Amino acid sequence: MSEAILITIVAASTALLIAAIGELVAERAGVLNLGVEGMMAMGAVSAFAIAVTLNSTLLGIAAGVLAGVAMAALFALVVLGFAANQVGAGLALTIFGLGLSGLIGAPFVGARRDPIPPVSIPGLSDLPVVGRLVFGQDLFVYASLALTVGVALYLGRTRGGLRLRAIGENHGSAHALGLPVLRTRLLAVLFGGACAGLAGAYLSLVYTRFWSPGMTAGRGWIAVALVVFAAWRPGWALVGAYVFGAATVLQLHAQAAQFGVPAQALSAVPYAATILALVLLSIRRGRAVGAPGSLGVPFVPER
Repeated sequence: MSEAILITIVAASTALLIAAIGELVAERAGVLNLGVEGMMAMGAVSAFAIAVTLNSTLLGIAAGVLAGVAMAALFALVVLGFAANQVGAGLALTIFGLGLSGLIGAPFVGARRDPIPPVSIPGLSDLPVVGRLVFGQDLFVYASLALTVGVALYLGRTRGGLRLRAIGENHGSAHALGLPVLRTRLLAVLFGGACAGLAGAYLSLVYTRFWSPGMTAGRGWIAVALVVFAAWRPGWALVGAYVFGAATVLQLHAQAAQFGVPAQALSAVPYAATILALVLLSIRRGRAVGAPGSLGVPFVPER
């Protein structure tokens, strides 16, 4: 039973982790994109629609990624091209993505896809507890972990990552030094869109294997919050994604156990936990900044 719960937690956390890593890169470049929810919804519906129509999961995944990139390109055009407000543009992108995904997905409500078979390593996948948990997951899980490690190495160990962080911290000084501010931010935003689209594709093709309006259920907003919770560090984003995934799964088991608490209150537990974590993090940072001998404020990307 415990093994099944752990496997479910991993599945519930994967989409959050992928979306959060993409948003983390965008924010490190100094762009706040609140349209993650809309991009995830478009990625989910595009992936499912193409997979069902063409009977190809691989093409569906590609369609989900491209849909996320297209939405991110629209956001970049408005924010980077026309210098529109990032918060307003991100909110508009979410509303647009949710509405358009509902329209596109209407003919596919009720359809289902076959599950993607998990990776099976002879000998290792049959080990008790760790077998299915570590060596028997689907490719999306391993891709999310590889993505986290790759982004961490890129931001912390490469010249390109250093340039991206410099642009995010002070784009004026970076521009004066001749760094390509707009191009770097554009690529970061597109990368975030690709990750959001991939996360949406995971939701519709692997996690649920069907499409329904509003299936993202606020995961895009949680991904944005996870970036702040993680202090813009990929490793902590991984931890935060799995904590929220655990809260989501455990509240479902609590509902099944009928603890006498209203189901609506239990459903709100993961989101309340996220808010509480952000509040505690803000309090801790405020004390650190105001403490004698403080080295200064923590990193906050240029908006």
